[in-house]
Amino acid sequence: MIIAAVLLVSNQAFAQSQGGLADLFGNLFSGSNSSPPPAAAAGDGSAPPWSGEDGASGHPLMTAAAIRQEAANFDNCVASMWPDAARRNVTRENFERFTAGLTPDLRIMDLLDSQPEFTKAIWDYLDILVNDNRLAKGREILAKYKAQFDAAEKTYGVDRYAVAAIWGIESNYSTQMGDRSVVQSTATLACIGRRQAYFKDEFLSALEILNRGDLRPEQLRGSWAGAFGPTQFMPTAFKRYAVDGDGDGRRDVVDDPTDLIASTANNLKKDGWQTGQSWGYEVVVPKDFNYMLADRAKPMTLAQWQQLGLKRANNQPFPQPATKAYLLAPAGAEGPGFLMLQNFRVIMKYNPAEAYALAIGHFADRLRGGPPFVQPWPRQERVLSRVERLELQQLLAQRGFYRGTPDGQIGGQTREALRSFQASIGTPADGFATSDMLERLRAR
Repeated sequence: MIIAAVLLVSNQAFAQSQGGLADLFGNLFSGSNSSPPPAAAAGDGSAPPWSGEDGASGHPLMTAAAIRQEAANFDNCVASMWPDAARRNVTRENFERFTAGLTPDLRIMDLLDSQPEFTKAIWDYLDILVNDNRLAKGREILAKYKAQFDAAEKTYGVDRYAVAAIWGIESNYSTQMGDRSVVQSTATLACIGRRQAYFKDEFLSALEILNRGDLRPEQLRGSWAGAFGPTQFMPTAFKRYAVDGDGDGRRDVVDDPTDLIASTANNLKKDGWQTGQSWGYEVVVPKDFNYMLADRAKPMTLAQWQQLGLKRANNQPFPQPATKAYLLAPAGAEGPGFLMLQNFRVIMKYNPAEAYALAIGHFADRLRGGPPFVQPWPRQERVLSRVERLELQQLLAQRGFYRGTPDGQIGGQTREALRSFQASIGTPADGFATSDMLERLRAR
């Protein structure tokens, strides 16, 4: 479900990163962002065409020659998937109907393999997504569909504010859902480019949805990677989680609010949502804290964190001290800290970006009537360019701290290496990639 950042991760995580939102922002913590590379705009004002260039990943299937070769074979590729569709009980008539006249959308190749120069800082991301207009609209949605939220909360035990937050952030409450044909997009990606096996399943699942009659072809429109509807389901996720909330025989997550709310809640529930628990807490981290403990793989109870000097930013006690959480410091020692509970991990299953999950959790709290974050962000820090991020990784590797392949993306392995370097020079080992850290690496 979700935002269209191109994350170089597992298939499951890739499924959760393909929608409309990250066309703007991407995964802030991996350094990925799906803003497309420059391309000449079409003269008629439509979307720009494919750039005709090799993809930035260097994958052999993303060369311009390979893309042209597979595009020329597109009709044969689509036709070859009929036996697989038949095994999924798609009728021959519907297969021909839904694939008739299908052509590849090669512009998607630029979006699949984009390598942006800059990313947004997390505070800019939150400023844009959690704003007064979106909060006002969210409160209207909660009031308008109170009965549907009541029913879903009772059935699935999932916080209505979390569901409303996902709806608001994924599509700005159904106003920004994407307008590409899901069948065309997934067929393109199933036949062309470096993720064909993954997208073949998405394409066939889209055909199943149409064959069953849950949605009409004109409803099945969304992002370039096939995410659709107000909460941006991928076709395979729809199959796993969509429910018929109002009993009309269809699972309409596009235009039926009952099905939409129930299906999104069911998704969170099946991913492990814990009823009555928060997603996490903003905390004040004491000076001289050992940030090597700020690691998703190092959870402790809230009581243990409190013993280490962490306290809630609003000075309130932790409601359930025995609950386990991990510490996230997304802007390093100069920014706020957060203790993340199980429900934060669940939101990250919906979309595997810490910035996204933090935005959802915070937006849900604001919809509930909670205040903005208490502590300031280090807004004076400049976001590193991709070239600078690549140099930082290369320098960390030269000094024996980084063992991955430098790619200009700041993920967990890079943050761990940076923390080790910071510890070696006696600075807070917070893993925050700043221009100052880059300069210190250059100087050594």
